[in-house]
Amino acid sequence: MSQLPKRFTEFLRKYEDVGAAYKTLGSATMAAGPLPKKTAQLVKLGIAVGMRHEGAVHAHCRKALGAGCSAEEIRHAVLLATTTLGFPGMMAALSWADDVIDEQQTS
Repeated sequence: MSQLPKRFTEFLRKYEDVGAAYKTLGSATMAAGPLPKKTAQLVKLGIAVGMRHEGAVHAHCRKALGAGCSAEEIRHAVLLATTTLGFPGMMAALSWADDVIDEQQTS
């Protein structure tokens, strides 16, 4: 798994209490329901795709891989955005997911 983005690690260092609260909230939301971790990470990836946030797609792609999702599962989750988000938006998100998948495969 690659390192966290520098901006995020600096944020955590500078605002330790806020970072700790953010991590606690994230853990609590993951534990709040019955979805398996892999499924929850794919849902979060889908939300990031829908928001059209490159950094969030990168982050949630990494988390999905860390939860045991395959590259094919991640790409399928992104492809599902085609009919909701549109082809150009899906293609952008697919390129962002491939950034992370390719990075993982070469490291």
